[in-house]
Amino acid sequence: MGPAEAEQGESLVVEFCGEEYRVDRTRRFSVGREADLVVDDDNAFLHRRIVELFWDNGFWWIANVGSRLSVTVSGEAGTLQSWLGPGSRLPMVLPALAVLFTAGGTTYELTVSSAEAAFMQVLEEAAEATVGRTLGHVELTPSQFRLLLALAENTLRRAGTGPSDIPTNVAAARRLGWSATTFNRKLDNVCDKYARAGVKGLRGAAGSLATGRRARLVEYVVAARIVRPHHLPLLDRIGGEEE
Repeated sequence: MGPAEAEQGESLVVEFCGEEYRVDRTRRFSVGREADLVVDDDNAFLHRRIVELFWDNGFWWIANVGSRLSVTVSGEAGTLQSWLGPGSRLPMVLPALAVLFTAGGTTYELTVSSAEAAFMQVLEEAAEATVGRTLGHVELTPSQFRLLLALAENTLRRAGTGPSDIPTNVAAARRLGWSATTFNRKLDNVCDKYARAGVKGLRGAAGSLATGRRARLVEYVVAARIVRPHHLPLLDRIGGEEE
């Protein structure tokens, strides 16, 4: 292996909106509003730095260096799902990971890959998720599944990585043809189901639930591939308020 190949093997590759950034072991790479990778310099809700990537003790690490926002880290096809609160960090043990975080109703997604991961994924062909079946270890009704699609629609329609807006409850209810009361009741039920299944960030004080839990729910179901772009036609189905 020549010097160029060795250097490439030791680096981390970050991809956002079709642009690639290569990080070597000698420095920390920051992501945020004023960082090495500026994902959005016009979102006042976004930390100046929310994510840092760095090499330490034989691993690449992903750290949440923000003070308020959480970060979701996911492996391909749901092989890894981790929720990093402020001040937390996670070693990168898989060849590729998706990193998602939400600020002010906008979700940002970037991918991080490395040839030096400690473990390699061996994936079997996943069975297609169908409405009414167990999805992500949680049993969902058809209407609950459509609720997830409505919340994640903008993210699923986005090509590749980048920012996407999360609709308000009113907008998502209108998209489904439901009343706001029906939507809020079903959102409560879905959040309770996933919280009982161990998904963090879906319960808290009443004042912190509105945008925060929608964002966390979207991050989880998209990163775990519970909802996928080919499910989106289900949104145009008429009716669907049944449990």
